[in-house]
Amino acid sequence: MAAAVAAAPGALGYLHAGGARLVAACSAWLCPGLRLPGSLAGRRVGPAIWAQGWVPAAGGPAPKRGYSSEMKTEDELRVRHLEEENRGIVVLGINRAYGKNSLSKNLIKMLSKAVDALKSDKKVRTIIIRSEVPGIFCAGADLKERAKMSSSEVGPFVSKIRAVINDIANLPVPTIAAIDGLALGGGLELALACDIRVAASSAKMGLVETKLAIIPGGGGTQRLPRTIGMSLAKELIFSARVLDGQEAKAVGLISHVLEQNQEGDAAYRKALDLAREFLPQGPVAMRVAKLAINQGMEVDLVTGLAIEEACYAQTIPTKDRLEGLLAFKEKRPPRYKGE
Repeated sequence: MAAAVAAAPGALGYLHAGGARLVAACSAWLCPGLRLPGSLAGRRVGPAIWAQGWVPAAGGPAPKRGYSSEMKTEDELRVRHLEEENRGIVVLGINRAYGKNSLSKNLIKMLSKAVDALKSDKKVRTIIIRSEVPGIFCAGADLKERAKMSSSEVGPFVSKIRAVINDIANLPVPTIAAIDGLALGGGLELALACDIRVAASSAKMGLVETKLAIIPGGGGTQRLPRTIGMSLAKELIFSARVLDGQEAKAVGLISHVLEQNQEGDAAYRKALDLAREFLPQGPVAMRVAKLAINQGMEVDLVTGLAIEEACYAQTIPTKDRLEGLLAFKEKRPPRYKGE
């Protein structure tokens, strides 16, 4: 790795100057007691997060949801830990029908509390964010509440929204946004913070803030260009254009588009299918792979390869790696423990 870093004059400087950010990310992602090698070393990293999960086959009957626990700080956000074969999948269900799931002070507070709990929960393997309100994912900011705020209150509140969305983006396990309805403004920014987005063809998505003489404030000006490219992102933000599911798929905003079903949860079912694909994989590897990709996308290729090498090194001493090799030799499914 030292040779690779030396080959790029700015790479080592970046890793040291931005070391706090990288180490902070690693602290939330890697296993207890592991250290980053080489020039990235020097600090212990924090708790691991893992578990297992389930989902139904696409197009099958409506899924039977076995819920072991439900966090109810009112009903605006329902946190459900799926059970039995579903174990390890957590569903964050936004349920603020009277406000079209808009981002109120209370909902942001509840999201923050839920995310704080999930990022340190070792049983969590995949998180799905969905709406429990038919036809709506999240309509963005609560404009009625916003209209009552003074100018001095708006900035700090938008900062809170941005912070919560950043926390979602930094969750160490895979996250999937299931968009079965309207996702505008902050609602789309919430979805952009997820690793993967799936949507029904009838869903509507857009960053429409310029219509209100403001700009996206929850990360939209940064994450949308990184997702679909700068020129097209500018076009969509400048025009406040709203896309349907097919159009969003065509520009790369979402990974999968589905025809909506009678239950109105086609995207959610697809998200469950994807979560099921993730669950058999090594928990430590999943977490470290996400870290390598996320950090690598922010730097040049040479530095990114150095980050990959550092992250790969974290998988070498794990019991899961040895279990994977043994399972391959014995021709059986591996039994990973996240160790």
